[in-house]
This record gives sequence, C-alpha cells and structure tokens, in this order.
Amino acid sequence: MTTIAARPTTTRLGYVDNLRILLTVLVLAHHSALTYGALPMWYWTEPSESLSGLALVAFVVANQFWFMGFFFLLSGLFVPGSVDRKGPGAFARDRLVRLGVPLIVFWLVARPVLSLPGWPERRDQGESFLRFWFSTGDPGPMWFVEVLLVLSLAYAAFRAVRARSTARLGAVPGTDAATDTATSLVARPLTFRAIAAFVAVLTVVTYLWRLAVPLGTYWPGVGLPTPAYLPQYVLLFVAGVLATRRGWLTSLTVRQGRVALIVALVGVGAALGASALASAPDAGIVVLLAQSLAENVVAIGAAVGLLVLFRERFSGQPAWARFAAQHSFAVYVIHPLVLVGVAMLFAPLVAPAGVKFLILLVLSVPLCWGAAYLLRRIPGVARVL
Repeated sequence: MTTIAARPTTTRLGYVDNLRILLTVLVLAHHSALTYGALPMWYWTEPSESLSGLALVAFVVANQFWFMGFFFLLSGLFVPGSVDRKGPGAFARDRLVRLGVPLIVFWLVARPVLSLPGWPERRDQGESFLRFWFSTGDPGPMWFVEVLLVLSLAYAAFRAVRARSTARLGAVPGTDAATDTATSLVARPLTFRAIAAFVAVLTVVTYLWRLAVPLGTYWPGVGLPTPAYLPQYVLLFVAGVLATRRGWLTSLTVRQGRVALIVALVGVGAALGASALASAPDAGIVVLLAQSLAENVVAIGAAVGLLVLFRERFSGQPAWARFAAQHSFAVYVIHPLVLVGVAMLFAPLVAPAGVKFLILLVLSVPLCWGAAYLLRRIPGVARVL
C-alpha cells in the first residue's frame, strides 16, 4: 500500500471555515427554536404546544444528535498544527486567552444581563443585587468554549509529556524520533469498515456513559447542559486531531460522503423514534443501546457527508464568506444577547410559533454578524474574538 507523509493542518481551509459558518447559523436556529418551541430551556421563552411548537422541539432534538459534536471535530483539526508551531506551553497560554477570556467575560457580564428578567423575584426573596449578579445562571452556550478549553489544554499536556519523554530518550532534535508520535503517522484512506468501527466504539462508550449520566442530566457546577453527549464531544475532538495527522480530510471519497449523508438523513427518523422509546421509564437495554447507535450514526454520517460535500462543492470563499468566517466565533459568544433582545422586542406579536421562529432567526443572523463586526473593531477585542 502506498502512503504519504501526513502534514499537520496549519492553514485555513475554505470549506472548513464555511462549515463553521453553517454550524454557527444552526446554533442561532437551535436557540431560536428553544425560544418558541415546547421545550422552554432558554433565557427568554414563549413556549408553545402547537404543531409548530412541537416541530421546533423535533428540530432541536435532531440538531443535538450531531451539530455540537461536529463543532468539536472541526475544532480539533487545527490543534496539532498550532501546537507544532507554538509549542505546548505557548499554545496553552494562547488557548487560555482566546477561550478563557471570553468565557470569563460572558460569565461576569452577559450571563447576569440575560438573567435580569428573574431579578424582581430574587429581590422579593431578599437577595441583594450584588449576590444576584454573581450567583445567578451558568455559562449558557459558552459551555462549548469551556469544554473545548479543557480538551485543548489536555492535548497540550499530552504533547508536553511526549516531548519530555523523547528528550529523555536522547532523540536528536529535527528527527522523527524527537517529534510527537502523531507527527510521524502516515496518511491512510478511511474505509467504510473503519468508519463503522468508530461508530460502534462510540455507541458502546456512549451507552456505558449514560448508565451513570443519562439524557436530561444537567451539571450545574460547570453549567454543562448535555453531559450525556460528552463521549461524542471528546471522541470527535480526538478524531479531528487524528484526521489532520492521517490526512483523512483529503482521503475521504465522494462515494463515502454521499453514502454517509444519505445514511445520516435516513437515520434522523430512526434516532427520533429511538429517543421517544427511550424516554419511557421502563426502556430496556436494547432500546437504550439502539438510541445510542442511531444518534451516533447520524452524528458520524453528517460529519463525513458534510465534510466531503463542502470540500467538493463549497470550498470557495467569496468576500462575504471570509467576513462571516472571521467573525463566527464572536457571533457565537454574543448571540444570546441578540436573540433575547430581538425576542423581547417581538413578544407582543401574536403569531404561530413557527412564524415567530423564522422572524427571530432572519433578523438575528445579520444583527449578530453586524454586532460582532462592531465589537471586534474595539482595540484588543479581536485578539480574543
């Protein structure tokens, strides 16, 4: 078998940035759906049990199967190259700034502002405004940044330990033996069997994890709303790191992408059905295992299918796409403030949940990117956003 030396991803890939834009818009859609759906789990909600409200819940559940795990995979793609260039220590310090500072600022400023509608009730209970400001709420959507920071620091620690180990062995700098083991991996095309094996491993790990952390669990200490999906987040981040080293992004075939996307689309219905069955109090092992399998088939199928689709069809970046990609992280950080502000403005409007969802989303997307642009114009802000 012919192999080629794997090269770390060190430059921006247009189609990956385009995927980030898509996922960021999906985050806005996800939280817009929570605003008006029958699942009131957002800062400002107008829950509806209507048909459109239930449809919005189905949209939220289907999204949850895959889109945040895909975010972690894309985030892992550029981590090895960044550590290669900066070294583990400098990379860790950079991540603490780029991820830690927005996380802290959101918790100190945006979180209490978003919780202000609940202040009158807390005030009537005798709580001081200062205590309310620093104790109410959680990191909200910034849980993703929180988990990504932990994973990034863990990888930096791994690379630092590996570097010390090779130094103790007396490796000569610049040789393969002196570099991280991952850098000497070779590019091997992914096969359908390898993808299926990954789905199987992820399914078993997810099932075992959910015996202790079932769906619906919330970790208030860290503000993690979906800890039941942690195996998917961690393993897809690792897959992103390995994809860079092994050249998987370029080795995926069009046929693999097409099959994966079809499987993912068909699997959404099966995953929704399995989730409904698994929500029953007497759901057995077979049902819970089937739920984990269906969810991960959707997650991996969507990841493989969209990576190939965007690589082949949407790799170009016109000016608007470059602008959107440059500001996508800032949009992620500030979007709760924009969504809640617009939703409160349109609260008096009497309309079906689906209509209000569309109004909120259509207005919030350009407003979020515009606000992100203005925010990043402030000196020093672009350093972290």
